[in-house]
Amino acid sequence: MTTDHEAAERLARGLPLREALDCSSAQSWAALDLGVRVLAWESPHLLPAHDRPAGRRLRWEWGAPLRSVRLRSPSPGESELALALCHPDGRIREAALGQAAGVPALVPLVIVRCADWAGPVRERARTLLAQVPPAALAPWAELVVLLSRRGQGGFALDLLGQALREGPAERVETLLVSGDRATRRFAHRIALDRRLLTPVRLARIAAGCDDATLQDLCADEAMATMGGQDHNEVLVTLLTARAPRVRAAGVTALRRTGRHDEARRFLADRSGVVRACARYVLRQGGTDPLPLYRSMCAAPAEHPGACAGLGECGVQADAALLWPLLAHPLPAVRLHTVAGLRALDAVTREGLTPLLDDPSSAVVRAATRALLPDAAGFSRQWLCDRAAADRPRPVRVAAQRLLRAAGHTCPSG
Repeated sequence: MTTDHEAAERLARGLPLREALDCSSAQSWAALDLGVRVLAWESPHLLPAHDRPAGRRLRWEWGAPLRSVRLRSPSPGESELALALCHPDGRIREAALGQAAGVPALVPLVIVRCADWAGPVRERARTLLAQVPPAALAPWAELVVLLSRRGQGGFALDLLGQALREGPAERVETLLVSGDRATRRFAHRIALDRRLLTPVRLARIAAGCDDATLQDLCADEAMATMGGQDHNEVLVTLLTARAPRVRAAGVTALRRTGRHDEARRFLADRSGVVRACARYVLRQGGTDPLPLYRSMCAAPAEHPGACAGLGECGVQADAALLWPLLAHPLPAVRLHTVAGLRALDAVTREGLTPLLDDPSSAVVRAATRALLPDAAGFSRQWLCDRAAADRPRPVRVAAQRLLRAAGHTCPSG
């Protein structure tokens, strides 16, 4: 959030509200509130509290109790009121609220003042906001959600929640695609409470978004509410999702529908969490995944992830199946094989050291992670030679990580 006071200065110099700042942005209103305070410190003569000739800027009554402060100007403009609503002096903020009623353009600043640190200002703003029609509050949902993170920010959020729960569904629908992540999450929770989203739509949202919270929220609700008519479409959508957590939810749902055997094709998924869910579903259906993994590792090019899966559920003797696969031509096989050996606690320095020169940088990183616990076993000079500038970058990075893990440094020059 910017703390720049340029918008506040533009207002103070007489620009209309809509020209001084981006009125559609929640961040702009929050920044204006802070910017006026900066302006009050750096250029106090620009603010309404400064005694200037009548007609050029507002003047205020000083020295009175907080609730008896009144504006001298009977009809201040939007710009002047906006500055007053953000003024460092709580008496001025409260007095400005008295004239902000019925001015739609200033609703955002009334929302800001609902979270004010000064109790009298906060209570007056809340009384004012409670009179705002729900249709006029919903467009400022992003600002309400932003301010809800403040200690006194819950009032406006409760009002917004009530407006969305009791109002037309279109208000909620609009916020489901908000550009603000927190607002989207809030709107989706309201939509779930109101049962506005079908299981198929929930599955599509989970599969199509990149927000882990929404992925979990929508995938779980899709599985909980899907019926006989739509469960196949829900499952297909979840199982083909790009996000591992969504695929994992779909695999877990196979158990609920009695389709345990379909989890076989996810035993070699590239994601460990999906593989774990697939093993769980198969075991619930009476199938032991371990023999399946051993069979897959006989043809690893078709199932690279099986090499990691074998390590995750295998026994120590299964390492003998994995060691030869470190020389497999496919980088994905080598990568998952390293993961499988780590899971079996079968890593040896001699066995993985050749992979520090692997042509795949991903394999080099995986081998380095596996070797870090045994970094002290490497020769410092050998690692320093590999950290030289003429080495490929993955090799240099691996050597530097191993040097740090062993507590070594290379001599300069």
